[in-house]
Amino acid sequence: MNHVFRLTAQWDGGRNSSGTIESGELKTAISIPEPMGGPGIGTNPDEMLLGAASTCYIITLAAMLERSAIAVQSLTLESDGIVDVTNNVFTYKTITHRPLLVLAPGQDEEVRVKAERLAHKAESSCMITRALQGNVEVSAEPTIVVAEQAD
Repeated sequence: MNHVFRLTAQWDGGRNSSGTIESGELKTAISIPEPMGGPGIGTNPDEMLLGAASTCYIITLAAMLERSAIAVQSLTLESDGIVDVTNNVFTYKTITHRPLLVLAPGQDEEVRVKAERLAHKAESSCMITRALQGNVEVSAEPTIVVAEQAD
């Protein structure tokens, strides 16, 4: 079975102009970011690639934790994307995911270790990471803690 995702785009002019994209619930302005010499209107391909990788990772991790019956109090994520610019050639080099997973109170060390293993496995299980494989190095640096029991 194939799933079709469709995006429409509109662009107003040359390199330093702006435009819009729309796909499902996503509708936003786009342009080249200011640090890369553009107008910095809306989002850009670099942020969107990072967003795709990050949302795929956190959804994949949440699903894996649920299937493993690991009780989660909270799951947050910070991700960094590094783009190299050499001789005016832009190359997306790395994406590093740093999830903070707070497990529900009362879980033991064995569960914490399993959750950490899943946090690493989610990185290689994500569809977007697999699409980037061989082009962008993607890694996970999870922090896993067990919440304190409430008094």
